[in-house]
Amino acid sequence: MISLKSLDSSLMGFLFALLLFPGFSVIAAGNALAGDIAIKGYDTVAYFKDGKAVKGSGSFTFSWHNMTWHFHSKENRELFAAGPEKYAPQYDGYCAWAMTEERKAITDPEVWTIVDGKLYLNCSKTAYEKWSKDIPGHIKKADAIWLKLKGAH
Repeated sequence: MISLKSLDSSLMGFLFALLLFPGFSVIAAGNALAGDIAIKGYDTVAYFKDGKAVKGSGSFTFSWHNMTWHFHSKENRELFAAGPEKYAPQYDGYCAWAMTEERKAITDPEVWTIVDGKLYLNCSKTAYEKWSKDIPGHIKKADAIWLKLKGAH
């Protein structure tokens, strides 16, 4: 017979292992645990200002949507703080292509595009290639799915 103490230890070990497994990490802004790092520490403002993916610094951070956002400069942090919705990626940072398939996929911050002033991230170059074949159509479809998913929470 298993004692409650050993069952507690086993359950805690299992839960700890789940937290360490990369597939279980949450990066989405709206669904994150406090302190999670948004978009793997990349500076979301840099996509707009510098036209490239730039890793942020732990020296310039801002908390928004239960996430810690990293920036490579104080100026970028201040721009984000003044209007996070302007700079935050669409679909809370989930893959734009996967959203068209009603899936939430963790993104690669190096695979991105800006369309009509909005940042879209994808989980891979292959996903981006599929998504880019009909960007306006895929955005329309993903937006509708995202609204439905957000309403379900």
